[in-house]
Amino acid sequence: MARATINGLEIEYELLGDPSSPAVALTPGGRFAKDYVGVTELGQALADRGLRVLVWDRPGCGGSDISYEGLSESHMHAQTLIDLIRHLGIEKVAIIGGSAGSRISLLAASMAPELVSHLVLWWISGGPISVAMLAYHYYSDQALAALRGGMEAVAALPSWADQMARNPRNRDIILSQEPTAFVQKMQDWAKLFAWTEDSPVPGMATADFAKLTMPVRIYRSGSKDIHHTRRTSEWLHECIPHSEFVDPPWQEDEWNSVSDVMMVPGRGLFESWPMLAPEIAEFIRK
Repeated sequence: MARATINGLEIEYELLGDPSSPAVALTPGGRFAKDYVGVTELGQALADRGLRVLVWDRPGCGGSDISYEGLSESHMHAQTLIDLIRHLGIEKVAIIGGSAGSRISLLAASMAPELVSHLVLWWISGGPISVAMLAYHYYSDQALAALRGGMEAVAALPSWADQMARNPRNRDIILSQEPTAFVQKMQDWAKLFAWTEDSPVPGMATADFAKLTMPVRIYRSGSKDIHHTRRTSEWLHECIPHSEFVDPPWQEDEWNSVSDVMMVPGRGLFESWPMLAPEIAEFIRK
């Protein structure tokens, strides 16, 4: 496991595969770590197919430092990815990701298109209910804890237990925040997830899509997936007319199925992701 200092943050990452091979940066969803079920397995499967794969922990995920900087958490993650890629001396990289990872990948590609050789996206979060749930899921418990018990209460939240176990620095980072300013930051970051008819993806403005001139592949979302609605994936394809729009290699009801078993040992939300490896490798090598 390797660590790099990016914008003052300790970021944990791993590089898989031959250093001379075409590069890929894989971003997980949620606030899950790079070693969450299915993520490293997809990275290794791509490496086995002749690619050099960067898997990384975003700020506030896995072993990396927590950060409360940036216009939004997603923008901060995207900028960190760009700066990590540059720090590693990678000149061109295929950026891929699912769920929250698709949003980070889109933002990063629009912020630094000159770095991106290909873009591959699946499980794109979107739709009025989905974005409302994201704002609640990511920020409500933290803001309420800070209001009721200060930053000690935030540090005690179960959602930070894994990050602090992996990286004890994170407790000090949380405790160093001023509670009133912290609550305002949670309010500000939640604004990213305000539903709008202007864009399918939170944080992406209409003009941003025109910057995505690299080859793009979008996987169609399932018709029963309320978190990553089918219409969101269709709308994104319409915003990037040259993109390939294809069906994923898993069952139609995959998200609901894995959501039901995510607490079972050895199972997880992203367990089907390695199935993408043959198609992604072929797309990048075209």
